[in-house]
Amino acid sequence: MIQIADLPAVNAALNATSAVFLVTGYVLIRRKRVVAHVVCMIVALIVSTVFLVSYLTYHAHAGHKPFLGGGWARPVYFSILITHTVLAAVTALGLAPVTVFRAARRRFDQHKAIARWTLPIWLYVSVTGVIIYFMLYK
Repeated sequence: MIQIADLPAVNAALNATSAVFLVTGYVLIRRKRVVAHVVCMIVALIVSTVFLVSYLTYHAHAGHKPFLGGGWARPVYFSILITHTVLAAVTALGLAPVTVFRAARRRFDQHKAIARWTLPIWLYVSVTGVIIYFMLYK
C-alpha cells in the first residue's frame, strides 16, 4: 500500500510518465498517426490529473517541504520552482483545457495554434517537476 511518504516519488514518476506521453504524442502527430496521438495525449492528461490529486493529497497531509540546499543550488532551485509553479497553473487552468476543447470540437487549426504553446509549456512543467523532486528529496 502506498503511504503518504511515498507520494513525492509517485508524483515524480507521474510527471516523468506524462513527459514521455507528451513527446510520444508529438512524434505520432508529426507522423500523421492521429489516433495514436489522441491516445497518448489523453493518457498524458489522465496521468497529469492523477499527479495533481496525488500532489494535493501529499501536501494536505505532509505540509510544506523546505529546500535545504545552499550555494548555487538555492537560486537554481527557486528559479525552477517559481517558473514551474506559474506555468503549471497556466497549463492546468488555461492552456490544456482550451487545447483539449478545440480538439474535441474538431477545430484542428485552432487546436494546432494553441498546442504549439501548450506542448512545450506542459513538457517543461512535467520535466521540472521531476527535477524539483530530485532537488528536494535526493
